[in-house]
Amino acid sequence: MLKLFRNLRPYRLPILFVFLLVFVQSMSDLYLPTLMSDIVDKGIINGDIPYIWRIGGFMLLVALGGAICSIGASYLSAKVAGGFGKNLRGRVFHHVQNFSLQEFDKLGTASLITRTTNDITQVQQVLTMILRMMISAPMMCIGGIIMAVSKDAKLSLVIVVVIPVLAGAIAIIAGKGIPLFKAMQVRLDKLNRVLRENLTGIRVIRSFNRIEHEQKRFNEANFDLTQTAVKVNKIMAAMMPIMMLVMNFSTIAIVWFGGIRISNGHMQVGDLMAFIQYAMQIMFSLIMVSMIFVMVPRASASATRINEVLDMEPQIVDPVRAGSSAAAAKQRGYLEFQDVTFSYPGAEQPAIHHISFAAGPGETTAIIGGTGSGKSTLLSLIPRFYDVDGGSVKVDGQDVKSMTQEELRSKIGFVPQKAVLFTGTIADNLRYGKTDATDEELHQAADIAQATEFISKMKDGFQSEISQGGNNVSGGQKQRLSIARALVRKPEIYVFDDSFSALDFKTDSKLRAALKEVTRDATVLLVAQRASTVMDADRIIVLDEGRIAGIGKHRELMETCDVYREIVSSQLSEEEIA
Repeated sequence: MLKLFRNLRPYRLPILFVFLLVFVQSMSDLYLPTLMSDIVDKGIINGDIPYIWRIGGFMLLVALGGAICSIGASYLSAKVAGGFGKNLRGRVFHHVQNFSLQEFDKLGTASLITRTTNDITQVQQVLTMILRMMISAPMMCIGGIIMAVSKDAKLSLVIVVVIPVLAGAIAIIAGKGIPLFKAMQVRLDKLNRVLRENLTGIRVIRSFNRIEHEQKRFNEANFDLTQTAVKVNKIMAAMMPIMMLVMNFSTIAIVWFGGIRISNGHMQVGDLMAFIQYAMQIMFSLIMVSMIFVMVPRASASATRINEVLDMEPQIVDPVRAGSSAAAAKQRGYLEFQDVTFSYPGAEQPAIHHISFAAGPGETTAIIGGTGSGKSTLLSLIPRFYDVDGGSVKVDGQDVKSMTQEELRSKIGFVPQKAVLFTGTIADNLRYGKTDATDEELHQAADIAQATEFISKMKDGFQSEISQGGNNVSGGQKQRLSIARALVRKPEIYVFDDSFSALDFKTDSKLRAALKEVTRDATVLLVAQRASTVMDADRIIVLDEGRIAGIGKHRELMETCDVYREIVSSQLSEEEIA
């Protein structure tokens, strides 16, 4: 947690004021029992009414000053903790944006959401408590002991006996609670994962009548979290009764022995009253410490998880010096795979083996193959979502590793296999890759993507709202909007990852015909399951178990490639093939 608190440097001045205000408040709290003692011993016993009024008025001023300092310290500490939480969330979010898909796969989306929200909130709450109590608790404890000893040193032996008992109880309870707090965060991750899967997959769940099964999964995850929370709260709940029990027995002992000392003439009544208050302040300072111990273990577990994210270095990083842009100017839109091999982390076999081909502007390169043959994997290497294990991927004559990720991806219009839309208007979604695109460019892209017809039928046209995940449009409409988004960008290389699968044959045919016109000066790569989608391509790459089974045009492959011939024969009639 101390590592995270280094982010408090911008708040050094407010923190200094918090400590100063807490110091003044603690001094006022320590001074009040002495004033009360003076009122009893000098005012009440002697019957000096003016003295009682004078010291009583001074006590009110001291108490008012302490209250003002307390309010100021609370305000500033809340402000510092809030700013710290905001900056830390921003830092985590920014760091996560640099992660490759490999880091996302390792940590998991649900866990990253929990770490960015709940975990940071836990640390933020503890910071507020620490700022208020880190100075106050030690001062009240040490100051209370000094003042108690000044009132009666022998009676202070009661406190000497009590403090180790309280400290031992706090240590034992905190020691048992820390592992459970860590387990709670893991179980919270699991609950978030189950809930997220349930909400995003609600259509599948209902269509397969698996509502009861998902309810059972949720109940199990919820029960695990609840059981752990109950267990840890039972342990922590024992702390307050133990504290109060010790405090009450301490008070009995102080009154008992104090009464004996008063009867023997070694102590005054006012001093005993002040001594009891100082003993209570010492006890309450230890309770404040115990409250910190209740919160710190959970926050410590959260801080460890946050640091795990911040310490994780992205596997894919920009080069120190980007490659020369001269080559890029000569070979605009040129793509080349040179003996590329790639394996997913932890996989036993490479996903693709020794892939080599080249594609240039004005050409359409189609990739086809069976399920799991490596088609989408191959495309994901172009925008450098993953780095190759062997060989190289070149764009505009440069190895993608020698280019910055921003420079590389600005050349690519990527349409993913699963169409993703964001909350906002249709226009906002289409401008996602080019924020300054004009309305005319949006309309033109929508026309080519065959999306204008359904957009015009929506209530507000291009200003119609898209709900979260694009759930208020169909699968085919989502695909067409994703294609339009890529077209608005006007990139050098278009990458379509099975982006026509939800379209009917008529729309598919019209869209590909329209694409030919606008992609005349660009390189087009497309993955497709349909043979009819790839038949007219300038180059067809046939993948089989991660290897190239054939490269060529439709007629060539029908004669030379068994895998391609098998795919085509299973989908088209002899008349269509001819």
